Amino acid sequence: MNIIDILDKSSGKMNKNLEKKLYLPSPRGFCAGVERAIKIVELCSKKYDNPIFVKHEIVHNPWVINNLKNIGVTFVEDLNDIPEGSKAVFSAHGVSKSTLSEAKDRNIPYIDATCPLVFKVHNEAILHHKGGAHIFLIGHYGHPEVEGTIGQVPKGSISLIENMNDVKNLKPSKYGKTALITQTTLSVDDTKEIVEKIKKLFPDIILPSREDICYATTNRQEAVKSIAKKCDILYVIGAENSSNSLRLVEVAKKAGCVKTFLISKIDEVDWQLVAESFSIGLTASASAPEILIEEFISAIKNRYEVEVIKNEVASENISFKIPKELTG
Repeated sequence: MNIIDILDKSSGKMNKNLEKKLYLPSPRGFCAGVERAIKIVELCSKKYDNPIFVKHEIVHNPWVINNLKNIGVTFVEDLNDIPEGSKAVFSAHGVSKSTLSEAKDRNIPYIDATCPLVFKVHNEAILHHKGGAHIFLIGHYGHPEVEGTIGQVPKGSISLIENMNDVKNLKPSKYGKTALITQTTLSVDDTKEIVEKIKKLFPDIILPSREDICYATTNRQEAVKSIAKKCDILYVIGAENSSNSLRLVEVAKKAGCVKTFLISKIDEVDWQLVAESFSIGLTASASAPEILIEEFISAIKNRYEVEVIKNEVASENISFKIPKELTG
């Protein structure tokens, strides 16, 4: 940047409009489950000759999906769109038991890239059902993770709870033994309120031994809370169909930055709004790659003098094993 542009011509002092503070919290970006799922698809593409088909987006991020399409991966929503004998990968969100059975019946070999923390919830649902409990699942209707979890047990065994209104409509006398599980990518604070309300209605309800909302979701929400009040505007890099991305936006707004926006690429940044702001926050959802953070930083540094302020609220060193079929 030219020094003449930086200095206020009348006073010779730094023009404040060209100075920006960029708050960069961590953890942010890819979690271990997302990294594992993407790696599984990449390894499948290298190892097998036939085209690789992925049921549903492997993770909810357009940058990731486009990259995988570029190496020949095809994404489908219906198993009928996968030719018999072709290799399939099931997404990190998990699938129902009926989907697994259908794949076997149609002679579609598959690798299940379900996040191990989603598997944990699946196993909880199965054990609760075997134990005779009716299950309440806090989550979002239509989300693939929710559909996969509901599909672990017979129809009618799980009641989906989306909000407080759903809780108000519950009639305790209708149920005997009950248990509670949750989607892994919910708002921690909102879910806590719903859980407390359910516990009042069902004092003996069986709760998860460890919280179902995953560590990555919790950490990224805490990270964005730590900067929200300091920011004039805040950008969350993610996707509209990503639950953990949408929750980050909600959490940031509730934590003090009303002007929080979800973007999937740098082209979506409102640079006029950035020009009018002094303190900018930036984070990425658990399904968004760090390269998009780097692109934003590069773009803003090309326009302004930027002080990058990093703020770490937790350290993550978790990794999940790749299936032996791909590592042997």
